[in-house]
Amino acid sequence: MGEWSPETYRCSWLKGASGPAVGAQFRGYNRHKWFWWFTSVRVTDLEPDRVFAFEAMPIPFLKAVQTRWRYDLEPVEGGTLVTESFQVRWTIPGFARVVFGTQERRRAELEAGAGRTLERIKAVAEG
Repeated sequence: MGEWSPETYRCSWLKGASGPAVGAQFRGYNRHKWFWWFTSVRVTDLEPDRVFAFEAMPIPFLKAVQTRWRYDLEPVEGGTLVTESFQVRWTIPGFARVVFGTQERRRAELEAGAGRTLERIKAVAEG
């Protein structure tokens, strides 16, 4: 993920996991402008060559899953169609608005970032 995402620059598997599997956890290291943070993430869906989905684990002060990300892969003539989607499950706390702005602005940034992620995945896949 770190090589494709404009926000997540590194990931590392947690709790003995060494690769993707439903229930496996990893840490995502993120940056946005001058703000750096990490999230603990759990793989929720995995069907090789079809689906990969994960969600940010609850963090103490938010008490809820933050965001769920999903990648659907569909064979098409000449390659694979990858669809990236996400569900935002949070409201930006007051202190975080300094970094992320409004809920609408943050959602727009995530949508733009998803587009850049797909462009980067395509570039790697097409070599």
